[in-house]
Amino acid sequence: MFRAILGFVQVIGVAAVAAAAQQRSQPRPDGIPDPICSSAQAEVSEEASYLVENEAAMKRMMLDMAARPTGDIDRDFVSMMSPHHQGAIDMAQAVLRHGRNEQIRRLAQEIIVTQQQEIAAMRLAVGDPLPPSMPSPTQVAKSPERP
Repeated sequence: MFRAILGFVQVIGVAAVAAAAQQRSQPRPDGIPDPICSSAQAEVSEEASYLVENEAAMKRMMLDMAARPTGDIDRDFVSMMSPHHQGAIDMAQAVLRHGRNEQIRRLAQEIIVTQQQEIAAMRLAVGDPLPPSMPSPTQVAKSPERP
C-alpha cells in the first residue's frame, strides 16, 4: 500500500514539474524571449529528467530486492543487499548527470565506489563470482540541457 502511494505521489510530482515547464515555455505577450523563464525551464526539465531516472532506479531496486528466501541467511542477505547497493549506485549516477552541487557530486562519486566495493565483498563472502572488471562509472556524461 505504501509503495503504491509513494509511486502515485512521485508520478504526480513529475507531472507537476512537466506542467510547470510547459507553462514557462509560453511566449511573453511582447514576443521578447524571457531569459529567466528559459533558465527556469531548463532547470525544470533537468529536474524532471532526474526524477524519471531516480524513480526508475528505485523501482528496479525494490523489485530486485524482493528475492525469495533460500534457507541460507547469508546468501539471502547478499541477494537483497546487492540490489540495494546497486540502487544507490544508479541514483548517484543520476545525480552526476543532473546535479550541480560539487559537494553532492563528490559524495555521489564516493557512493559509487564504496557501494561497488561492498557488493564485491558480499559476493566474495558467499562464494559468488565477481562480475567482469570495468571502470567505476564516477564520471558519467552530463545531460545535454546542462551547460
